[in-house]
Amino acid sequence: MNDTVDLYAPTERSRVRRGPKRAAYDRATVHAIIDDALVSHVGFVVDGAPRVLPTAVARIGEYVYVHGSSHSTMLRALENGAPACVTITHLDGLVVARSAFHSSMNYRSVVIHARGRAVYGVHKRRALDALVESLIRGRTGDVRPPSAEELAITSVIEFPLEEVSAKTRSGPPVDSKADYLLPFWGGVVPLRMVAGAPESDDAAVRARISPPQYLECETRR
Repeated sequence: MNDTVDLYAPTERSRVRRGPKRAAYDRATVHAIIDDALVSHVGFVVDGAPRVLPTAVARIGEYVYVHGSSHSTMLRALENGAPACVTITHLDGLVVARSAFHSSMNYRSVVIHARGRAVYGVHKRRALDALVESLIRGRTGDVRPPSAEELAITSVIEFPLEEVSAKTRSGPPVDSKADYLLPFWGGVVPLRMVAGAPESDDAAVRARISPPQYLECETRR
């Protein structure tokens, strides 16, 4: 297999310049970081002012999708082709160095530069299903699908994975040689997001409906 097929070609916007050794342009790394995400941040400009808003994200093949109210400022701007920057970050640990300067974080991140477009019909429904599955795997087959009215007031934006890069850090602190002799602890404090046990609302309790098995799996995600 040609290695270039599995790489995103860096562009002037997507090339990682600060800490280039931590950059990754391979599809496997980029896809894994996106697929692990519950939230992305979308940066765009409206009336000359920058905005960055959090939103759910999902990937299908070489595209990522976000959604929201068709009346929202963000969705209207993205539907009209406004340039956007979609970012995803996972914080994996606090890197406790022996100096303030070398203290850091372990992380996995992706930055996507793109212009989005609205999708419709079957394409829109497929993207919405992917967004539901990105939050709770297995839920699309166990929930009421959106009504025609709900679909009409919801916009879905598709971004191509073309100008994209990943950047990651892992491992212990990298202190200056002299600092290793200092009487200070160094190492990593691991961080991870953990789901708690499902908590039924009053209606589910009254109906004696137990949480589905796939939610139990989410607690071990």
